[in-house]
Amino acid sequence: MKNTIETLSNEKRIISASDEFKANATHSDPEIYKLAAADRLGFWEAQASQLHWFSPWTSVLEWERPFAKWFVGGTINASYNCLDVHLDTDRRDKAAVVWEGELGDVRTFTYAELHHEVARFSTVLTTRYGIQKGDRVTIYMPLIPESVVAILACARIGAIHSVVFGGFSAQSLIDRIHDSGSRLVITADGGYRRGKVVPLKSIVDEAMEKCPAIEAVVVVRHVRNEIKMQPGRDDEYQSVMADTTDLQEAVPMDSEDPLFILYTSGTTGKPKGIVHTTGGYMAHAKYSAQLVFDLKPSDVYWCTADVGWITGHTYLVYGPLANGATVMMYEGSPDYPDKDRFWEVIERHKVTILYTAPTAIRAFMKWGNHLPEKHDLSSLRLLGSVGEPINPEAWMWYYTVIGKGRCPVVDTWWQTETGGIMISTLPALSPMRPGYTGLPLPGIDVQVLHESGKPVEIGGGLLSIMSPWPSMARGIWGDNDRFKSVYWDTFDTYFAGDGATVDDDGYIMVLGRVDDVLNVAGHRIGTMEVESALVEFDGVAEAAVVGIADELKGQAILAFVILKEGVTPSDEFERAAIDWVSKAIGAIAKPKRIIFTPDLPKTRSGKIMRRLLKSVANGQPLGDVTTLANPEVVGFLEQQLSIKVDLSYPPTN
Repeated sequence: MKNTIETLSNEKRIISASDEFKANATHSDPEIYKLAAADRLGFWEAQASQLHWFSPWTSVLEWERPFAKWFVGGTINASYNCLDVHLDTDRRDKAAVVWEGELGDVRTFTYAELHHEVARFSTVLTTRYGIQKGDRVTIYMPLIPESVVAILACARIGAIHSVVFGGFSAQSLIDRIHDSGSRLVITADGGYRRGKVVPLKSIVDEAMEKCPAIEAVVVVRHVRNEIKMQPGRDDEYQSVMADTTDLQEAVPMDSEDPLFILYTSGTTGKPKGIVHTTGGYMAHAKYSAQLVFDLKPSDVYWCTADVGWITGHTYLVYGPLANGATVMMYEGSPDYPDKDRFWEVIERHKVTILYTAPTAIRAFMKWGNHLPEKHDLSSLRLLGSVGEPINPEAWMWYYTVIGKGRCPVVDTWWQTETGGIMISTLPALSPMRPGYTGLPLPGIDVQVLHESGKPVEIGGGLLSIMSPWPSMARGIWGDNDRFKSVYWDTFDTYFAGDGATVDDDGYIMVLGRVDDVLNVAGHRIGTMEVESALVEFDGVAEAAVVGIADELKGQAILAFVILKEGVTPSDEFERAAIDWVSKAIGAIAKPKRIIFTPDLPKTRSGKIMRRLLKSVANGQPLGDVTTLANPEVVGFLEQQLSIKVDLSYPPTN
């Protein structure tokens, strides 16, 4: 049965889920919003009660701005709530993880098998390497089942995991290892990407030259390429697991004990280590996964994110496994060996829920309707979007071509710092509106504010979370002053850094970043990180980067570069500089184009006016330029951009 669509007089398109979907939904009573608003702490206490606790909490919330403590005094274990809770149920022998590699190989772990693997690896971590509660462990892996095993094994013993995306460079790995103070690295020999091997172990070896505090490296043999193993430091995962039969019991953790550190880019060169703790994070992960995705144990749920991002943490590992669903994992890219690979995966494994990024959706649109139409996608019952705002055109394509007009679409807004979804349409509770993210989840208090801090009734402003929530970040690792200044200095409440509008029904449309952090394909990249990498390239004197609209990625990076005296700009230099950034930070951070310029627009105090660069790059009005010390440079940049008007053609292709 298809959903119903109507267009209102003010041109808002409203789409209602089918009666069948609403009737079968776990949550279909709109009263949940009122219940949560009437007794917010009682509501969250009820959500936390859905988890297994070794001992109960004595206080629901202790709040001393900007630091919260939730379910104070309670003890819990995240790994236990993802695995052990299912062992005495009919979920014991159902698939927990179904993994497909880029080469087509498939591996399946039942909940009992995944529990056995995690408990054994936990024993390895404690007995062989002496990893204890509070120790930091860096995980740098491809998207394979062992990455989930490593995450849950750390959680099982109270070690704090720091997952680093496998596309990041050796220097990025070094920075994160030093900042977290990790003792151990878990990696793989390599991973597959578009038929090629990403040499992860070689990258780790390069990083280890500057990380003397690392005591051991555990290497999963995945691609079986030739690697160097340093005696006394490096061990093969398969070998150390073969030597172990003991199963580590889950260690009771205080609700406020740190569960993980996840690094996200900031407006300075140093990434921010966002800290999430155990009890509150797990309460929100389980609740939001079930509520937003209508997640049931019978679902085959596919979140296409990597475990190196917060989406992979919350909605590939902790949320769906806590709910007893079957998690689909796919290692490779969506266009290898052909551009219909995603649709093959869905058809082959009977995926019921697909949660992916607007970047991917726009790419699928560009590749053509004929590709998904070749496949039976009738198993799908719900679609999700995450990473950046999804434009109405892409939303409707996703809904009509992939969902065939019968699968609701949940557009979700949240951040690394929030830990879980904050805003989303809940199709069984409220209509969907393409372009609008939706309403705050029950129990979540989000408003659009004027710069003065007063709420916006109807119109645009700045997005802020007004009250504490269980999965909120507990700080920045080793730098809580930065945590306060970045998130809590703008308002008395949490400032998300995003602009948004709100309509007369309370529906929120998230517009994107208002600071100097770029959102490229759903990944936050600090401008300073990219600029620092460019300036390190031989011949570059100064650099400034801004985001430009991109058909596929939402935003791409455009760099403005001043060369050193005697250095001549060329296509070859541009390609080399772009490759340098890719190696220094990762491929996701490389500029789409570089504009060479003798100067940058600056104030009289020497500050680069990035606002002006954004306006020039995106063809927008310049606004006030009276503070410019060198207004003539604006005309030069406009001329250069008109010469390189086709920004869709990177010279690296």
